[in-house]
Amino acid sequence: MRILTIHADYIEVVPTKKAIKEAEKLESEGPERYEEVLVVFTAVEKGDEDTDVTSVRLVQEASNIAEQVKTKNILLYPLVHLTSKPSSPQIAKKVIEKAETKLKENYTVSHSPFGWYKGYTLKCKGHPLSELSREIHGPGSVDVKPSDVEEVSKSLRQENELKSKFYILDLDGKFHEIDKFNFKGHENLKKFAEYETKKVRAYEKEPPHIKLMKEHDLIDYEPGSDSGNFRILPKGRLMKTLLERAINKVCIDAGAMEVETPIMYDYEHPSLKKYLNRFPARQYVVLSEDKKLFLRFAGCFGSFLIKHDMVISHKQLPLKMYELARYSFRREQSGELAGLKRLRAFTMPDMHTVAANIDQAKEEFEKQFYLGLEWLVPLGLDTEVGFRIQEDFYNENKDWYMEMVKKASKPILVEIFKERYAYFITKFEFNFVDSMDKASALTTVQIDVENADTYDIHYVDENGNNKRPLILHASISGSIERVIYALLENEAMKMNKGKKAMFPVWLSPTQIRVIAIGDKHKQYAENLLQKLDVRNVRVDLDDQDEPLGKKIRNAEKEWIPFIAVVGDKEMDSGKMTVTVRSTGEKKEMGGEELAKIVEVENQGKPFEKLSLSKRLSKRPLFK
Repeated sequence: MRILTIHADYIEVVPTKKAIKEAEKLESEGPERYEEVLVVFTAVEKGDEDTDVTSVRLVQEASNIAEQVKTKNILLYPLVHLTSKPSSPQIAKKVIEKAETKLKENYTVSHSPFGWYKGYTLKCKGHPLSELSREIHGPGSVDVKPSDVEEVSKSLRQENELKSKFYILDLDGKFHEIDKFNFKGHENLKKFAEYETKKVRAYEKEPPHIKLMKEHDLIDYEPGSDSGNFRILPKGRLMKTLLERAINKVCIDAGAMEVETPIMYDYEHPSLKKYLNRFPARQYVVLSEDKKLFLRFAGCFGSFLIKHDMVISHKQLPLKMYELARYSFRREQSGELAGLKRLRAFTMPDMHTVAANIDQAKEEFEKQFYLGLEWLVPLGLDTEVGFRIQEDFYNENKDWYMEMVKKASKPILVEIFKERYAYFITKFEFNFVDSMDKASALTTVQIDVENADTYDIHYVDENGNNKRPLILHASISGSIERVIYALLENEAMKMNKGKKAMFPVWLSPTQIRVIAIGDKHKQYAENLLQKLDVRNVRVDLDDQDEPLGKKIRNAEKEWIPFIAVVGDKEMDSGKMTVTVRSTGEKKEMGGEELAKIVEVENQGKPFEKLSLSKRLSKRPLFK
């Protein structure tokens, strides 16, 4: 397939005469005008006969370019003259139709009349990305192996043909059709259910966490990289470090061995290739001399290869292995990229548990369900629970599922599928619903019944025989970047209700801001800073030559939990006037008392110093 894209101010298309007998019927004979549009001239070639694969590749290229030029309007324009080896009109028409249907999930999409000679007037924008061409090798190309096509096509078709049903499961164990359930008091569950069933992933406008992450100097886009990759600034790096340390502790305390594995793997490795083809078109490809490699999109690859080489006894089961996979790479569709919610390079805490049998797997699955609930508490995040279950497995384990539903203390969304389309028979997700009614999975655990075979993993049973285990995939936190997204979106929703936003104290980059009222108070404030800094608190000093009111406003904009003001009265009394953000109260307290309050907030959580100067006058601007 060959495509030529033009980012246009407008294109006006006029059908003039039928080019083939099967030309589609015109809805109107007059000109059609499309404005602020990406025109995708497309020629489907011989070798592109697998319309599922070809249409997906067309969608990927069109959406990727649309994101780069920042347009939501796409016109698919069949143009057979781009190639000397066209496919049949029937194949080309199917590719265009399937691509249009898929693109409509995220874009406003049309196609020019198929099978007609057409005249058009087009005004190209003229920027560096306004004219691009692509040559995409189809399944019949000499550059594509038949085995690759077979696997990818099969996986794509399974995903596209998946038949499943969604229900609400209440605390009494009853299933409800979604449109018949009373969602009163469960509004977020309704939003989650609609998100899953309607599958509208794209945002109509920028989600608020993007503005907030920039305003707080946490994270920003990196124009020198691929879309979906970010620069992490000192405050964001601090938050990531704290979250990483916290989830490391959770997994290691749960008995997991920590490992580190490569970020790229051989595309032709037989075990990896079979697993890779379960996730078609997500990977980045890297060429190294004569070898084709791919960047991992999960920590599974390295973990499974280690397990393949291990000698595991039944006495050691369940056996857990954990990696903080920094980074994992997924070349998500451009239209689905949305700040920290869905990105292309992310930090994923991956834990895998080898279980002897289904009973042991269920026991670990349930433990990890409760572990996920506990993880959310210090983050202050409320989530909706979703289960995805193969029908036969649910029917065999109804009581077991209900134990977890009751522990969650709320109705949940359940997806039931008759035939297993992936490697798992069941999974759960804790989904955060953001300010724009989009859901995002945080905690997730799956029971994998396939990859022990794929990677030839076994354990030795009581009789000395090799047995295939089951494997649980778990990310107790979800990606670290997505946790930050959820925290920011959660506070955006509070702000919309007129409430004050703030991070949990243990995650706040600055926990105490000391402010001197005037020049004569600066030395006292400096001494206070030095006394507090030896404690396990993050404290800084606003020593800039600004009015007091502005300094306080700046501290409030940064969501600082404790703002300590020093003036004449405070110097005389030895106490500060401290504004407590969580309550809005102003309290008189000494430095020792304030330090103890913050240390109590930090208790049981990891602690790190912020890698910025403690004096604001010494800090550079990142904007």
